[in-house]
Amino acid sequence: MTAGHMTDEKDPEEKAAALQEEVDQLRRAVVSHAVIDQAIGVLIAVTGLRPDEGWNVLREVSQHTNIKVREVARHILRWAHSGRLPKEIRPKLHAAVIRARRARRASEAASRQGGGAE
Repeated sequence: MTAGHMTDEKDPEEKAAALQEEVDQLRRAVVSHAVIDQAIGVLIAVTGLRPDEGWNVLREVSQHTNIKVREVARHILRWAHSGRLPKEIRPKLHAAVIRARRARRASEAASRQGGGAE
């Protein structure tokens, strides 16, 4: 028997449970994605970052705080309403935004110099 046939031989209850688990995972992923997109929107509105820069900031804060990206995103959404961020996130967010802005300025300056030389 092949692995595919073994899967086909699962009883209906096992199949239903496996499908339900998959549906639950997909629902969590959709919610998580929405929270992250909303947090990027907050960063765009508050800091003037571009969407890709907002994503990079979320990722960087997550890496430097050892907090999952979706949790960092939830904190940013709460911050938009309350004005408060956890003390471990605030300085990392500030530093990441500054780095993103500097990187953009450096990239824009390099593009201007490259464009003027041609």
